[in-house]
Amino acid sequence: MAPDEAATKPYQLFAQAMEQTKYHAIGKLAMHGREHIVLIRPRDGGMVLHTLFYPNELHEANRAAGESTKLTVKEMELAKSLVQHLASPFKPSTFHDSYRENVKHLIRQKQKGQKISVVAKPKKAPVIDMMEALKRSLAATSARGAQSKARKGAAKKSKRTAA
Repeated sequence: MAPDEAATKPYQLFAQAMEQTKYHAIGKLAMHGREHIVLIRPRDGGMVLHTLFYPNELHEANRAAGESTKLTVKEMELAKSLVQHLASPFKPSTFHDSYRENVKHLIRQKQKGQKISVVAKPKKAPVIDMMEALKRSLAATSARGAQSKARKGAAKKSKRTAA
């Protein structure tokens, strides 16, 4: 969120007060013809606004499962290792709104008098053993890293022998 020119001081005051007190704000705003609940939190000297769902908008599948599952130390270490290995800076430019692109494509088809093409719904993926998938992913990533290091080492050796 950014303030209007006239509201810069109150905006900064509110953002810094939330930052120092470690509080976030809840509010309401009208957007797209309806009212939304929002969370406002301080970030990097400014504020970020997140829209929230009303309880009746949440699907049963998104609610927390009953009992918590017991996780082993090894499973948690493996999961953390995978997260750390795959972590990278967020690049918003790599994402695009495919829904909007598909709607525009359908509109262009309709304007040209073409038959509207229907996209098949994706099939549900089978349930997998998460621990086994984490192990395979880490093994594949480690193998790629080792191959890359081996290529770099071979390139250095060939430069030395050529000289």
